[in-house]
Amino acid sequence: MNEKVAFLPAFIQSYFIAVGVLLGGAVIGALGAFLSGGQPLTAMYRFAGDLRIWAVVAAIGGTFDTFYVVERGLFLGETKDIVRQFLLILSAMGGAQTGVAIVTWLTQEHISP
Repeated sequence: MNEKVAFLPAFIQSYFIAVGVLLGGAVIGALGAFLSGGQPLTAMYRFAGDLRIWAVVAAIGGTFDTFYVVERGLFLGETKDIVRQFLLILSAMGGAQTGVAIVTWLTQEHISP
């Protein structure tokens, strides 16, 4: 029962960490583009696409722990750990996609004149 309690907060945190990394990186990158004379909204849209994978990696806590859990699940037969890790990655990917959707909505870069 304790394992179930520990998984749900990690699942929710994974989602919101990915959203935060993506939004924060895109906004700070846009600020840098503004200060250097560039186009901040275009830079924000571009940074959001570039930061997607890094938001997932940051949300799951680095890649080595994930590989260790998958290895343990495959070679030691602990399939519950593989499913949990897959769900955490899925949650992080959903958070990254939500962040990209928010940036796309804010910048309206997908709309052509």
